[in-house]
Amino acid sequence: MVADGAVDHVLVEKAAHRMTLYVGDRAVRTYRVSLGAGGLGPKTREGDRLTPEGEYPITGRNSRSRFHRALRIGYPTSAQLADAHARGVSPGGDIMIHGLPNGAGVVPALFKGRDWTDGCIAVTDSEIDEIWRLVPDGAAVRIIA
Repeated sequence: MVADGAVDHVLVEKAAHRMTLYVGDRAVRTYRVSLGAGGLGPKTREGDRLTPEGEYPITGRNSRSRFHRALRIGYPTSAQLADAHARGVSPGGDIMIHGLPNGAGVVPALFKGRDWTDGCIAVTDSEIDEIWRLVPDGAAVRIIA
């Protein structure tokens, strides 16, 4: 059993489409995830539909999102912001771990195992309910290729 708010870090492995929640060095939950529809490369600009790579904190939560619950990831970092500005582009933002689009909960099979987001990390509604309870604001999220 994992106590609510006990998870201190999250690892997202994009190539494996896997997200693992950790308490210390112990993996406590693993989920199959959907990612950005733009492919597996790292996010470089707004609108590329890619999921970013790097280390971020959970910076908040939105229970009224257009998806079933959403945990905000602190993307972009200051380095990613500076890099994007140096290239004359917006880095984008609003990267979340979230459930399915509201109203789609009856057809999760249409989403599971497919990359369909604009760059976010998506799970089923029941999975985001569990993640919402276990992962506190401030928890570290590491997203790797």
